Amino acid sequence: MDAGSSSSLELPQQFRQFRISEIHSATRNFDDSLVIGRGGFGMVYKGTITNGATHSVTAIKRLDSTSSQGAAEFWNEVQLLSKLRHCHLVSLIGYCNDGQEMILVYEYMPHGTLEDHLHKFQSPLPWVRRLKICIGAARGLDYLHTGTDIKHRIIHRDVKSSNILLDDSWAAKISDFGLSKIGPINQPATYVNTFVKGTFGYLDPEYYATGRLTRKSDVYAFGVVLFEVLSGKQAVNSSLDEENWGLVNWAQESMKEGRLKQIVDCNLRERILPKCLKEFGRLADRCLHSNPKQRPTMAEVVVCLVSVLALQEKASYTLHPAGMRIFGKKVPMFLFSSNGDKSVGSKRSLELYFQTIGGENRKLRKFEFKTINVATENFSKNNKFSQWNWGSMYKGRLQNGQGVAVARCDSEFQAERYKNEVTLLIKVEHENLLKLLGYSIEGTQVFLVYELALYASLGCMIDDHECTLLDWNKRTKIILGVARALLYLHQHGPFRIIHCDIKPENILLDESLNPKLSYFGVARCLAINEADCIKVDTVSGTLGHIAPEYMSNLCLSTKADVYSFGVLILETVIGCTIWKYWNHPRDLMNFEQNVWTNWMEGTSSDIIDPRIHAHSSSVTRVTHIGLLCVQVDPADRPTMEEVVGMLTNSSSLTLPIPKKPISPWMKKKRSSDDLEILLSYDYDSGADEDFISALCAR
Repeated sequence: MDAGSSSSLELPQQFRQFRISEIHSATRNFDDSLVIGRGGFGMVYKGTITNGATHSVTAIKRLDSTSSQGAAEFWNEVQLLSKLRHCHLVSLIGYCNDGQEMILVYEYMPHGTLEDHLHKFQSPLPWVRRLKICIGAARGLDYLHTGTDIKHRIIHRDVKSSNILLDDSWAAKISDFGLSKIGPINQPATYVNTFVKGTFGYLDPEYYATGRLTRKSDVYAFGVVLFEVLSGKQAVNSSLDEENWGLVNWAQESMKEGRLKQIVDCNLRERILPKCLKEFGRLADRCLHSNPKQRPTMAEVVVCLVSVLALQEKASYTLHPAGMRIFGKKVPMFLFSSNGDKSVGSKRSLELYFQTIGGENRKLRKFEFKTINVATENFSKNNKFSQWNWGSMYKGRLQNGQGVAVARCDSEFQAERYKNEVTLLIKVEHENLLKLLGYSIEGTQVFLVYELALYASLGCMIDDHECTLLDWNKRTKIILGVARALLYLHQHGPFRIIHCDIKPENILLDESLNPKLSYFGVARCLAINEADCIKVDTVSGTLGHIAPEYMSNLCLSTKADVYSFGVLILETVIGCTIWKYWNHPRDLMNFEQNVWTNWMEGTSSDIIDPRIHAHSSSVTRVTHIGLLCVQVDPADRPTMEEVVGMLTNSSSLTLPIPKKPISPWMKKKRSSDDLEILLSYDYDSGADEDFISALCAR
């Protein structure tokens, strides 16, 4: 379909056509560092579009000259998305058609694609979030199929996990309409005759055999996505047996043989209500029925998924309070309602908890929701500056001029983490710890309010290679501030605390770039007379920053924080967080070894952040301290008291030579599958001992 075809839709006047110079400016001439994805159409870049004083972050998709797609798919997408508006469809802002360049400009989706989170990223999606993503995507497809607000019904023709995008609130949005087909609602035929196009593994067999495309072809592809979400396996998976290399065949055979539980992603096992699993599996199987007429409509899919979610949430709410623990102690059951009204019960229990947790010495202030909503400008995307595992952080300013930071908890079932946060922060006080001021509750959402209008996280600043604010003096100031905060937690606070998740993203910086250690959602508290090293039953933290003895043997001590702090030092020196450094599973394990090798060979300048302009001796010494902290044996690591001494006595203290950092799981030769398993596990939600032992024994 070209731009001038008689069947084309007229573009709305407000739809923007960009000049190629604007695209070049937005993408820094298509800088490779801005690439955020690639597909059949071409590369996708993260770009900043300027319109007067307004700057908007966008996703910019550029047609590759070698792509099998071309002008027809380009204009098809432009004409369709210029007319479609729905909360579960990606919004097309405009396009550029300049000579050989064909470019589409979309709203930016911070959380990437569903495919990324199922198969690539290190932190697997929880089951309830997966269900909500499926519901959002299903609603988007139902909108296309039923013709709501438009005079056409649309068959997407390329439904797959990589075409389901996730916004900053994890809402699902259907994308990539280049292959879509449209037809009037009153069309007599229920199918469209067309050349077969789509993605192998998601193609409807009936469409493939006959060339007859129907809305039920999208339903089939969505059924594949449902099994993909449930199993965590790709639609075409070479790890499955030869006869069942396709996910569909394997899943259907497993269901026929009564082995539905074996389909479930290992990260979700024992976390799905059996009845929910049965209904979800039955729905996915119905979507894949060989007879298209026996498949449900997308409207029916939505209804079924909503029912499954309701069952799961009810079960989660019923079971979660009984197992609620803070510092290993059960929370009193009177804090939870038993009348079945989870919204009211949750709100009452949290109100009571926040009102009494501080005791007589300190009371948390209760903020009206309207107050923090105004302060953050309705939680504007421009005010968001950090992302935690259970919520997002926004900067704001109260009406009296006081700067604040507001954490919005994204899940009502993460009560344990924000209660852990409150329980700790109300008892501790240090200039390098984020100070908690109060809270607000609106419905089932909880908001925590902190001091200061924070500038950014250390992670954001060191990964932004255009940022020149972090000179060497500021970096050493930040490193020392974090070290002092950890020393306070380990030795000088009201009780001993192991943070468990030291990383640059959890180091928040105020407007003077003073560091504030944040996020105590997974911290552990030790009794005064308790041994420094304790055996635990779960692993919490972020892969790449977790100490090897904690990961492999479930032995947690303050030396685990020392290890994480050492990784943070190395990240700050090289100017790159570990996950930006990572291109392959083995890169993650070789991170410290690479730094150690360059340090030993006197070639540290090859890895030091080029933005650092400082005496090499100072940088080399701090790198030396970082390497001492990441030694494999915790007994070889310094305490935080010794670390502070090393950092403050920069020349008078002779340092020992650090041993080569070899992680226990790298001593034996490991396959890439072993490492992929390691990277895919949801450490932050807790790992059981059997899993860790089995992994390390492989």
